[in-house]
Amino acid sequence: QVQLVESGGGLVQAGGSLRLSCAASGRSFDSYGMGWFRQAPGKEREFVAVISWTGGSTSYADSVKGRFTISRDNAKNTVYLQMNSMKPEDTAVYYCAAALGLVSMWTIEYDYWGQGTQVTVSS
Repeated sequence: QVQLVESGGGLVQAGGSLRLSCAASGRSFDSYGMGWFRQAPGKEREFVAVISWTGGSTSYADSVKGRFTISRDNAKNTVYLQMNSMKPEDTAVYYCAAALGLVSMWTIEYDYWGQGTQVTVSS
C-alpha cells in the first residue's frame, strides 16, 4: 500500500509560480513511476507529467512543456511539480499518482492516487 498526500496548491495570478508536493508513505517508493494529473470542472482527468522511479526519465503534456518541471527525492519519498508561467487554463484539481514499475500517461495504469489539491490561476 502507498498513501499519497498532495500539498502546495492555492491561488496565483497568471504568470506566477507554484510548487506542488506529493508525500508518499508505504513501501518501495523508489519502485514507482510517479505522475501528476489534473482535472478541471466538467472535464476529464488529464495527464500533466510523469517521472520514472530513478528520476532519470520524464515526460510532459504538450500544454505544460517548458513551463512545468517534475522531480522527485526518493530519500524524502516526495515528488514535486514546479509550475511556472502559469495560465488561467492551468486551473484544476491536481492529483499525484503512483504506478508500480511503470512510466505512464494513462490514468488506468496507476495503482494509487492522492486526494488532490486545488490550483486556481486568476487572469
